[in-house]
Amino acid sequence: MAKLIYAAITSLDGYVADADGSFDWGVPDEEVHAFINDLERRIGTYLYGRRLYEVMMAWETMYGQADQLRVVRDFANIWHRAQKVVYSATLHQAPTARTRLERRFDPDAVRQLKAAAQESLSVGGAGLAGQALEAGLVDELHLFLSPIILGGGKPALPAGVRTGLELLDQRTFGNGVVHLHYAVTG
Repeated sequence: MAKLIYAAITSLDGYVADADGSFDWGVPDEEVHAFINDLERRIGTYLYGRRLYEVMMAWETMYGQADQLRVVRDFANIWHRAQKVVYSATLHQAPTARTRLERRFDPDAVRQLKAAAQESLSVGGAGLAGQALEAGLVDELHLFLSPIILGGGKPALPAGVRTGLELLDQRTFGNGVVHLHYAVTG
């Protein structure tokens, strides 16, 4: 069975976006971006909420662009080759390649997807990841803690969900970002 992985770039106080919805403070530098690319290579399917999908759609236009930084070209290739499932009741279509639209998050359907997958799956968007954590579907977390305190915003992790974790790995980057890799233990 494939793993379902939640990865997020967060502020030190646990937010993926500030109170205005901005996440410009979390844009990875080349070192962090290359590390994220190496993690993402094993992803065969991305599960997205609508808002994160709309942000990630930019990678479709970056695919094949020779004038981009190597780490950007690399991630555009990784993203382009993967399947994408977007959960939204409001989108009318999902215009990117290898993308299908689902109207609601169905934990049983995701369990079946995990059972049939040959490569890991990634869940993205804090709200959708929260639903997956609550349903007991997430196997691993990769949190990239940025050296900033926002004081509020969109939480990376859901309130009211208690989940045991085992630290598998940690790494500190030159820009002060700390990567924490956890297995979900229950």
